[in-house]
Amino acid sequence: MDGILVVYKEQGMTSRDVVNQVGKILHTKKIGHTGTLDPMASGVLVLCVGKATKLVELLTSVEKEYVAEVTLGMRTDTLDVTGTVLEQKEFNVTELQIKEVLSSMIGTYEQEVPLYSAIHVNGKKLYEYARKGEEVRLPKKKVTISKLDLIEIKEEGRFSICTTVSKGTYIRSLVRDIAFKLGTIGVMSQLNRTKQGDFTLSDTYTLEQIKSGNFVLLSILEVLKKYKTIVVDEELEQKIKYGQLLRNNFQDSVILFVNQNQVPLALYQVYEKNKEYLKPWKMF
Repeated sequence: MDGILVVYKEQGMTSRDVVNQVGKILHTKKIGHTGTLDPMASGVLVLCVGKATKLVELLTSVEKEYVAEVTLGMRTDTLDVTGTVLEQKEFNVTELQIKEVLSSMIGTYEQEVPLYSAIHVNGKKLYEYARKGEEVRLPKKKVTISKLDLIEIKEEGRFSICTTVSKGTYIRSLVRDIAFKLGTIGVMSQLNRTKQGDFTLSDTYTLEQIKSGNFVLLSILEVLKKYKTIVVDEELEQKIKYGQLLRNNFQDSVILFVNQNQVPLALYQVYEKNKEYLKPWKMF
């Protein structure tokens, strides 16, 4: 069983919980997700099954879209409403100010990662420092915000946003930074991933649907259809299976090779040391 399964993750579950449950349903341990969602978050969780686990890196690197709720006037250790409140503060912001701040944050900036995250510092995950109460310098990473719109002001100091972001962006940190630019503090109070790459909420299946067999596993060919696909003969198939370099006669930087039975063999990309050749990228 090889392919992509797009799951709707409910609140209260970890991404690993979803992987474990789906693995039991499909009777496989060869399964992985392509981007962690916090337990309080819901939405699109893309799983790779069987040989499709080779695509985890590729599918993790795509842009993601979220709808998040911002609550101003409080700060927690986790940067969301599930954490311990560390500070409360008065605020006075208008709709115009919110829109101006959101607009100002479009682009690339250095984002400080949350203390409660799985980023490694000196061989330890940040949340391990947090749980032991140890001091640690939080790293920063460049992230890109390509869309950041105000959806609705629900009440004073509580509003929802829709944002499209690059790989590795923490929405909790983005909310903190929005609040800071508004001259106050704030936390993320809701989060829903609405899109990952080409996958949207309409592509998802709930765990209940998967348990009842009411789902479709997308094939590797379907997921990679945007790449030029070349059908190869047996001689070239053997070279690909051995991971050999191939002369790039195909006028594309990425090629999906399949055999005569339409079985995917490998994704190749341009060889940086000699652009006249292609090198293996993902072998199936």
